[in-house]
Amino acid sequence: MREKAHIREVGPRDGLQMVKTILPTAQKLAWCRGAAEAGIREIEVTSFVPAKIVPQFADAEEVARGALAMGSFRPSVLVPNLRGAERAFALALPQVNYVLSASEAHNLANVRRSTEESLLDFARIAAVRDQRAGTRVSLAGGIATAFGCTIAGAVSEARVVEIAVRLTEMGADEIIVADTVGYGDPGQVRRLMKAVIGAVGPVPVACHFHDTRGLGLANVTAALEAGVRAFDASLAGLGGCPFAPGATGNIDTEDTVFMLEQLGFDTGVEVEALIALRSDVESWLPGERFSGAIARAGLPKTYRSHSKAA
Repeated sequence: MREKAHIREVGPRDGLQMVKTILPTAQKLAWCRGAAEAGIREIEVTSFVPAKIVPQFADAEEVARGALAMGSFRPSVLVPNLRGAERAFALALPQVNYVLSASEAHNLANVRRSTEESLLDFARIAAVRDQRAGTRVSLAGGIATAFGCTIAGAVSEARVVEIAVRLTEMGADEIIVADTVGYGDPGQVRRLMKAVIGAVGPVPVACHFHDTRGLGLANVTAALEAGVRAFDASLAGLGGCPFAPGATGNIDTEDTVFMLEQLGFDTGVEVEALIALRSDVESWLPGERFSGAIARAGLPKTYRSHSKAA
């Protein structure tokens, strides 16, 4: 039995939030369906933000309902505040991912309030979640700009650990540590993730890396060494942050799965199926920037997927 590594596909949310084309709801759901058929078991399907800020997510409720109806994967959504969380709770979504920034400057640019105010909002969200009789929603606390910020520069690692602990104490079921702007390096990742894991105890910790400067997969291996076994990734490396200049795409789902499988982990995901899905997504989004070495070079003949190795 190989050790499991978990991939959360975030393309339908993070991958789409900055693209020029407004993707129809049916194609967003086709993306989710294709990812699930490839073996992805959690997909961040949309974001509950005001449509006037991100028009791409004007159909958030419709996408969320469609994803829930599929029943073949665990749909999650991103929320920046209590109002967004209440929209998610109303649909009885099983996973809600809240995000705040360790960088004060980025938090102000992103959600127009201080990090402390965002922490207090998370406490309110957890309280509302807990008050809903008969409802059990997993609530993740995401820490953006954990490895640096394009606005403020360096971010205190001690502050990141402090935020992780406070989110856990407030009721987070998972901590997501994000390199929003692609500033992290393997040494920093190894050091910070060991500190976060040590501080939050049994609460699961995931990582969200961008490949802005070519260190995305190196940072995944560093996080693995620190004990992380869950990662966000986006098909074709789509994604970025509208409030972080130069923060290009997420780590590529196909490449991440390939590397984890080559390292001996069981992701449960078929790379070949992801490559086929990627072709569809590329046809839906003409003119967008796509990345990924597997899509460019193909799988080596020596590669054995999880099902063939079983």
